[in-house]
Amino acid sequence: MTLLERYILKITFSAFAACLVALTGVIWITQALRELDLLTGKGQTLFIFLTVTGLSLPALISVIAPVALFLATLYTLNRLNGDSELIVMSAGGMPPQRLLRPFLVLATFVCLIVGVISIYLMPASFQELRQLFTKIRADFVGTMAKEGQFITLENGFTFHYREKSGDALLGIFMEDLREKDKAIVYLAERGQTVEQNGNAYLVLQKGSVQRKEANSRDSSIVAFERYAVDLSAFNKEGGDVVYKPRERSTTQLLFPDKGELMYQEQRGRFRAELHDRLSSWLYPLAMMMIAFVGLGEARTTRQGRGIAIAGAVVAIVLMRILGFAASSAVARTPFAVAAIYGVPLVAIFISLLLILKGPAMRSAQARIHAAFRSLIPSRSPAPQKA
Repeated sequence: MTLLERYILKITFSAFAACLVALTGVIWITQALRELDLLTGKGQTLFIFLTVTGLSLPALISVIAPVALFLATLYTLNRLNGDSELIVMSAGGMPPQRLLRPFLVLATFVCLIVGVISIYLMPASFQELRQLFTKIRADFVGTMAKEGQFITLENGFTFHYREKSGDALLGIFMEDLREKDKAIVYLAERGQTVEQNGNAYLVLQKGSVQRKEANSRDSSIVAFERYAVDLSAFNKEGGDVVYKPRERSTTQLLFPDKGELMYQEQRGRFRAELHDRLSSWLYPLAMMMIAFVGLGEARTTRQGRGIAIAGAVVAIVLMRILGFAASSAVARTPFAVAAIYGVPLVAIFISLLLILKGPAMRSAQARIHAAFRSLIPSRSPAPQKA
């Protein structure tokens, strides 16, 4: 790589890093504000809050990195043209492929990063996030219960304790209305949460369990000295965690368990998620190419570049819309798989054709126009009357 190419690469990489950090920071803050309920409403620690928000970073980076590369390419080319450096390079006989080389080096790096994140890091972060949220919701006594307050879960379970003495809860009341035709009430003088084999249990002491059927006047009361309640049973997400397609590893998407109920119901989503991951690395290269097509040609200060930038932005938006449409189509039919890869590949091919053959095509078009004008006889001015 020549000194000039390293100079261009340095400018582009600096702009890319600045855009990536700025955009990721802004969007991460908005995501973090949405998770403030972990601190305020569910009583989690700052470490859990930072863990939850940090696990969303791989997904953010995979989406933002191609856009940051696009913006960095526009910035670099616009700066080079504004300082008349593009004009000097063009006048010195520098071909478009030489100017494209440093951008290709950075695009290759970004494609590698996006590919690794999409195929490995992002599904792993989604799995960790799902397990963490499931654990938080399952241990609702430690996360949501407040002294002297009644809390009611979405499935109809109500919990209350009078006060807290050290690690023990005093004056416990629990009402289980998950089954509409049967009500179960737990009363205990004290209780304490314990964790065993990854599950949270509430050990009640000196209390009773009351059961009443909806269609019966009779009720049963059982007194106990010690009674253990599995808290995960009262959480609607209790039991084995069933991961969504985007939370599965790439290997699990490539070789799914065809007998699994979720796979049978959402086979199209499994297929779409797999090919979305495998094609994600193409988009940084496509976006860089489109930006180069718009601003890669040297222009004078009198030639406006606003239309070229607007055209590149429109092309990017159109490409992403077509990509989302292809992903939606793949979820319905496997015949649309080629469209997921075809959208970015067609954009890359057309952009590369315009970059390499664009100057020759414009020169030939100018010659044709000149020859056509030469064939038109010039009109002599009409004689003026004295």
